[in-house]
Amino acid sequence: MSQAPAPPKATPRRHDREIVALALPAFGALIAEPLFVMADSAIVGHLGTAQLAGLGIASALLTTAVSVFVFLAYATTAAVARRVGAGDLQAAIRQGMDGIWLALLIGGAVIAVVLPLAPGIVDLFGASTTAAPYATTYLRISSLGIPAMLVVLASTGVLRGLQDTRTPLYVAIAGFIANGALNGGLVYGAGLGIAGSAWGTVIAQCAMAAVYLTVVVRGARRHGASLRPDAAGIRASAQAGVPLLVRTLSLRAILMIATAVAARLGDADIAAHQIILSLWSLLAFALDAIAIAGQAIIGRYLGAGDAQGAREACRRMIQWGIATGIVLGLLVVVSRPLFLPLFTSDSAVTDTALPALLMVALSQPICGIVFVLDGVLMGAGDGPYLAWAMVVTLAVFTPVALLVPTFGGGLTALWAAMMLMMAVRMLTLWLRTRSGRWIVTGATR
Repeated sequence: MSQAPAPPKATPRRHDREIVALALPAFGALIAEPLFVMADSAIVGHLGTAQLAGLGIASALLTTAVSVFVFLAYATTAAVARRVGAGDLQAAIRQGMDGIWLALLIGGAVIAVVLPLAPGIVDLFGASTTAAPYATTYLRISSLGIPAMLVVLASTGVLRGLQDTRTPLYVAIAGFIANGALNGGLVYGAGLGIAGSAWGTVIAQCAMAAVYLTVVVRGARRHGASLRPDAAGIRASAQAGVPLLVRTLSLRAILMIATAVAARLGDADIAAHQIILSLWSLLAFALDAIAIAGQAIIGRYLGAGDAQGAREACRRMIQWGIATGIVLGLLVVVSRPLFLPLFTSDSAVTDTALPALLMVALSQPICGIVFVLDGVLMGAGDGPYLAWAMVVTLAVFTPVALLVPTFGGGLTALWAAMMLMMAVRMLTLWLRTRSGRWIVTGATR
C-alpha cells in the first residue's frame, strides 16, 4: 500500500499494460467464491443427498445475500481511486475505512435477521422435510461469516482503488485452500457433518477478512489515517452504495424472471437454462475483470483531473471489451459439443441448449461493451445513472421475457430476450458515455 504515482502520459500501450496488470489478478480473485461453493459441494455431497440439497438451498441464499451488497466493493473502489489520483493517500484509506465500517454494520444486521428466521427462510424456498434441517443448520452457522465476507468486499474495493489487484488474488487463493482443508477436517475428521462444512467456511472467511484488515490497518498507520468509525463518512458510503444496490437488485430480478420463464417452458428447458446460465456466469467473470480494471483506472484519472486520460482509457477498454467478447463468443461456438456433455447425457436437454448457446455466443461482443462501460461509469461514481439505466432495462426485458411462453420459440427465444436486455444496457451506457456527463474531475464527485 505504498503511495501510488500520478497517472503517466496516456498511450494505448500504457493503457494495455495497466488493464492487463489489474484485470488478470482480478479474474483470479473473482472465481474464488464459486470455487468455495464447489469445494463445499464436493465434500458435503459424500454425506448424502439430503445434506447436499440442504447445502444447495443455503448456499444459494448466502450467495444472493453477499452479491446484493457487492456495492461495498464497487463504490469503495471508485471513491478510493479518486483520492489516489488526487495524491491524497491518507484520505483514500480513510474513505476505505468508512466502507469497511459500513460492511460491519450491514453484516451485523444480516446476522440479526438470519439467525432467528433461518427455518422460515428455508421453508419459503421450498426445501423438503429431509433437506430443511441441514439447510437451516448450514444457513445459521454460515451467516456468522457474512460480516467477514462483507469486510472482504469492502477491503477488496480499497485495494482495487489503490491499484492493487494482486493482494486480493493471493488472499483468495489462500482462502480457497484453507476452506478445503478445514471443511475436509471438520466434516470427516471431527465428524461434524454439514455443520463442519459451515464452520470451516466461516473460519476461512474470517481469516481472509483478518488478512485484509491487517493490510489496510498497516496502510492507515503508515499514512496517518484514522481507524475510528466516522458517522458522516459511513453515511456518505451508504449513500454512494444505494444506487448501485438498486442496479444490482434490478439485475438479480432479470435473472430470476428468466429462470421462472424457463421453468414454465418445461423440464428440458429449465435444465438447459441452468447449464447455459452457469456458462454465462463464467464468461461474465472474464469480462468483469476488465470492468474492475476500468473502475480503478478511470477513478484514478478523474481524481487526478485528467479528463483526456479518462476518455482515452475508456476508448481503449471498449476495444478490449469488444475483442474479448469476440474471442469468448467463438469459444462458445467451438466448445458447444464438448461443453454440454459435461453436464448432461439427456439428448432433449442438449437439443434444447444448442441453439440457445448460439444466442449466448452472438451476445458476447455486446456483453464486452456493457461490462466495460459499466466499470467506467462505476469508476466515475456515476451510480444514479447506472441505477436508472438498469431499471429501464428491467422494464423492457420483463414483458418480452414473459411473452416467450405465449408466442413460442422456447429457450432460444428466451435467450434472444436476454440478448435484447444486454443490447438495451449497451445503448443506455453508450449514450451516457458519449454525452461526457460522467466526466467529473476532482478528489470527490
